[in-house]
Formats: sequence, structure tokens, C-alpha cells
Amino acid sequence: MAMSTNQGGGVFADINITPLTDIFLVLLIIFMVTTAVTIESAAHVDLPKAEQAQTKEKPKGVLVTYTSSHQIFVGQQSVTLSQLAPVLHDALMKKSEKLVVFQGDPKVMLGDMVRILDIAKTAGADGIAIAVAQLPASGAGGGAGAPSAGM
Repeated sequence: MAMSTNQGGGVFADINITPLTDIFLVLLIIFMVTTAVTIESAAHVDLPKAEQAQTKEKPKGVLVTYTSSHQIFVGQQSVTLSQLAPVLHDALMKKSEKLVVFQGDPKVMLGDMVRILDIAKTAGADGIAIAVAQLPASGAGGGAGAPSAGM
């Protein structure tokens, strides 16, 4: 606080607001950055590809995500394997449709996926869906995903 005198002998107190505005600007930047970070998805998963056309409507169930780094998310909430059953049970109770949508990275081991889906069934899921990304359209039929006949 700067003190100055006038010609009449009185004292005026001038408040320097420059540091105050600097603090507000720094806080504004911090809130903007944290808001941008929280808007992004909790986990990034490269979905496996499938040739079948995807439906236009998304299933209205609980999304369970399993990343290649073995992290499990129920919706946006990160959970451990031991926390999965109660958290999933609570999430399923809030939904009218008891469907679990599994979104797993292609590098996920089949045993891990089966264990998570088994926990989902015991938590009260009536149905299970597996999220996939659509393969790009190609001109040739019978791609790598086509089953082969004969043995």
C-alpha cells in the first residue's frame, strides 16, 4: 500500500491493484486448464476393428473400459479390480437397462476380459455388449475377418 500526502496535509491511501490482477489472471488460467483436462475422456482405448456395420444408436448401459495399461474405468471413475463389483452394482442399479458395454483395448488379454465380464454378470448385468470400431470400407469382399470354411 502506497502512502502519499496532498497539499492540505492529509494522507491518502492508494491501493496498488497490479498484484491482485496478476493473481486473478493466474487463477483464471489454472481453472481454464483444469476444465479442459476434465472434459477429456478418462481413458483412451484403441477399440478393436470389426467389418460389421455399427448401429446408429448407442446402447444405454454402463460403460466399463479396460486399457492396455490394465486400468479399469466404470464410466469416468477409475476403479481397482476389487472395487469393480460394488461400483458396477451401484451403477447398474441407477440404470433402467441392466446392460454392461465393455470397451477394451485390442492388447487386452482374453482372460482379463472374461474376468471383468464375469464380475459384471455377478454385479447384476442382464446383458453384455462389446464396443468395436468399424473397419474402413474396402472394395474387395471377404477380408481378414471373414471366417474360412472347411478343415
